[in-house]
Amino acid sequence: MREKTYRPLLMKELMRNLGAPKEERQDIKRAVRELVRDGEIVKIRGNRYGLPEKMNLIVGTLSVHPDGYGFVMPGQPASAGSRSTDAADVYVRSIAMMGAMHGDRVVARIEREKGEGRSEGRVIRILERATDRVVGKYESGRGFGVVISTNPRIKHDFYIPPKEKGGAKDGQMVVAKIKRFPEPHRAPEAEVIKVLGLPGELGIETDIVIEEHGLSTRFSGAALEEAVAVAGKVRPSMREGRIDLRDKPTVTIDGERARDFDDAVSVEPAGGGNIRLFVSIADVAHYVRPGSVLDEDARERATSVYFPDRVLPMLPEELSNGICSLNPGVERLALTAEMVFDKDGNRISYDIYESVIKSRARMTYTDVAAIIERDDPQTKEKYSELAGGFLLMRELMERLNKMRRRRGSIDFDLPEPEVILDLTGKTTAIVKAERNQAHRLIEEFMLAANETVAAHLEARGVPFLYRVHEEPDEEKMEILGDLVKSFGLPWPAGGSVRPKHFARLIEKLEGSPEERFLNTVILRSMKLAKYTPENAGHFGLAARCYCHFTSPIRRYPDLSVHRALKELLRKKSLSTERKSEIASSLGSLGRHCSFMEREAEEAEREVVEIKKLQFMTDKVGGEFTGYITGVTAFGFFVELDEYFVEGLVRLTSLHDDYYSYLEREHALRGEHTGRQFRLGDKVDVILERIDLERRQMDFSVAGMQETRRQRGEPVWVKYRTRGRRR
Repeated sequence: MREKTYRPLLMKELMRNLGAPKEERQDIKRAVRELVRDGEIVKIRGNRYGLPEKMNLIVGTLSVHPDGYGFVMPGQPASAGSRSTDAADVYVRSIAMMGAMHGDRVVARIEREKGEGRSEGRVIRILERATDRVVGKYESGRGFGVVISTNPRIKHDFYIPPKEKGGAKDGQMVVAKIKRFPEPHRAPEAEVIKVLGLPGELGIETDIVIEEHGLSTRFSGAALEEAVAVAGKVRPSMREGRIDLRDKPTVTIDGERARDFDDAVSVEPAGGGNIRLFVSIADVAHYVRPGSVLDEDARERATSVYFPDRVLPMLPEELSNGICSLNPGVERLALTAEMVFDKDGNRISYDIYESVIKSRARMTYTDVAAIIERDDPQTKEKYSELAGGFLLMRELMERLNKMRRRRGSIDFDLPEPEVILDLTGKTTAIVKAERNQAHRLIEEFMLAANETVAAHLEARGVPFLYRVHEEPDEEKMEILGDLVKSFGLPWPAGGSVRPKHFARLIEKLEGSPEERFLNTVILRSMKLAKYTPENAGHFGLAARCYCHFTSPIRRYPDLSVHRALKELLRKKSLSTERKSEIASSLGSLGRHCSFMEREAEEAEREVVEIKKLQFMTDKVGGEFTGYITGVTAFGFFVELDEYFVEGLVRLTSLHDDYYSYLEREHALRGEHTGRQFRLGDKVDVILERIDLERRQMDFSVAGMQETRRQRGEPVWVKYRTRGRRR
């Protein structure tokens, strides 16, 4: 269509141009539908198919701002946390959305060029609705009800007929199914299908986020029956054809609160200074068979989701915490990657096989760190039979890490917040999550196993899902380069940016005041990793070939890799027909798993942010120190040192001058005073207000103006009632 056609074509004209025989026409129709879905071509009036770029059209996802306007982002998922847009994004006014909602896939017509690569347009067609449900507060009126969405990006209130309120009472949080979507001159309508409870009830914030993202909380009865029917222990017949590793000093190493253990490790000397590593992964594929109800449920979830107060597992607990979990002292079926590494951390040989193991101990990161970091005598005595193995593990970890650094692998060490809850679910503290050598040890071993399995499958031509991290966009790299050089830091003068450039920069930043925020900016400038059957390499790891193999209990892509690997191990090679059969479903599976991964991460982030805001509500009016983590035309974001929470200093609160936004310099600068607020600057702020509804915190710069408390005005937390903002 790009090379040979000059106008939109009917399907029959497209067939004729292709010279398609009858037996191939259904395949071509299917391919056309996929191209339309992916936005490569557009179906217009008269059932004609054309190229959007030839018709001044753009296909993408609509991201709606809480203030009502939005952006159509080609080929990108809408992100609740996005603050800026790429040059290719098209601005859409609230009156030009044609009833489209946040996250919808739409076709927009570009109507005006605004300069600097920015365009303004109008939605002309909605291709796919992001959701058919809305979560919000039910408010009763005279003879009808209204559901007001908890998502500030959904701007419509949904009319609820009297017979469709589902027993909801005024003020309760509900889930409603949309019966009529918004139209330019007609209000949307919905019916209440689930009552969650009243605001403030235990765990309701997590319930709301789960419903907003459409995450599954319960397994089907049939899936639970299948899980219960699975054998609770390894029978002798199950060991047949497997390598027996039960005598190896195998251990699991996880966090204190972990309940499912899908990876176990063991090491031993291999002669000549080499070290042999065994990475044994739970053989989930033995118990979860393709096409089973268990498999269908797991595939739909695609990933486990971890909240501060609960977990939504990909598999029922009978499996995830039972027979599939590599619990200590019991036999378990596994897939093992046995690898030998030399003194420089290079893999010199490997073998992959089905095995049976017995973990010697359920180790925690804390205990292992006590042995390999602090040489703690009590912990070494407690695990006297294993302590020598942990020291050898540390040596191998250091070799592997040095090897990755040499090739340019990027290691971010950003502080992760951990929310501490009491028994009532109330946040009592926000602390920096511990990260020690034991964490790095397991990371290095899992990375090595993942690379080994990916290389093994690729070398034999077996289709599987790669874990791909594509090279960053040139425009973003140019902007990042300007910022980095403004701090006097090294950056390549021209040409493509390679992983080693990032690795050197991060190493240079270590221990500096700019380390934390610049690492965050670097991370944000990169593309998201995804699952795909096409190998595009892993930029961040500087790996040519990579997949996810080590977490089949909590990630479906790993389970799919296990199945491909097990089939190859048993058949030695796969026929061309079988390879084609496997490959046919991997594209859609990769897209689904990538989407569900983003949904899970966004849901986890939102719940953590809500818990942070709740923790800060009694601190309104207080003064804090933080660092500027983002600068925009409407203000700048500040992350507090003490609590790992982020809020906004609005431009309208800077009363001492008129401030100009310097995009390239990531700064706001006063026109008369020359005062500057720049990315990474340390700043003292006053917590002015918390908006739990919109999940935002507002700061003001300390000393620039009186606080509400000093003026004698009430300190308040924003809420919504009767459809009006108060």
